[in-house]
Amino acid sequence: MSGIIVVGVDGSETALRAAHTARDLAASLGATLHVVSAFDSDRTQVFGSGSDQWIVSDAGDAETVAKGVADKLQSEGTPVTYSAARGKPAEALIQEAERTGARMIVVGNRRMRGLGRVLGSVANSVAHNAPCDVYIAKTDSPE
Repeated sequence: MSGIIVVGVDGSETALRAAHTARDLAASLGATLHVVSAFDSDRTQVFGSGSDQWIVSDAGDAETVAKGVADKLQSEGTPVTYSAARGKPAEALIQEAERTGARMIVVGNRRMRGLGRVLGSVANSVAHNAPCDVYIAKTDSPE
């Protein structure tokens, strides 16, 4: 299997565990790993001092998170890309999988028990709506 494996990250330890699982799957399948972080608003702030200005946005923050994880996952022989995607996490992952023609989405199992399972979770939403295979990694407890 070649192609693209998409994994969603949000800066949490459990998302990083799912990303490591996704990287291992990508390596074993000869696939490219695509790390995605979602943002749900257009909040932007401009900071400046003299002639210097910095623009800080939710999209920029999400891209920074995705890039940071992608950098940690770089390994010999497995291409790793990253992006920020607009929308709630499940919607953003599904849209990014559609956009890239992904063969698989990897998500963690966080919030798949108890009240979170009843109210829904990213993994549940992705599993029911994905345009491709979904792998749910066990991330709710340390290895």
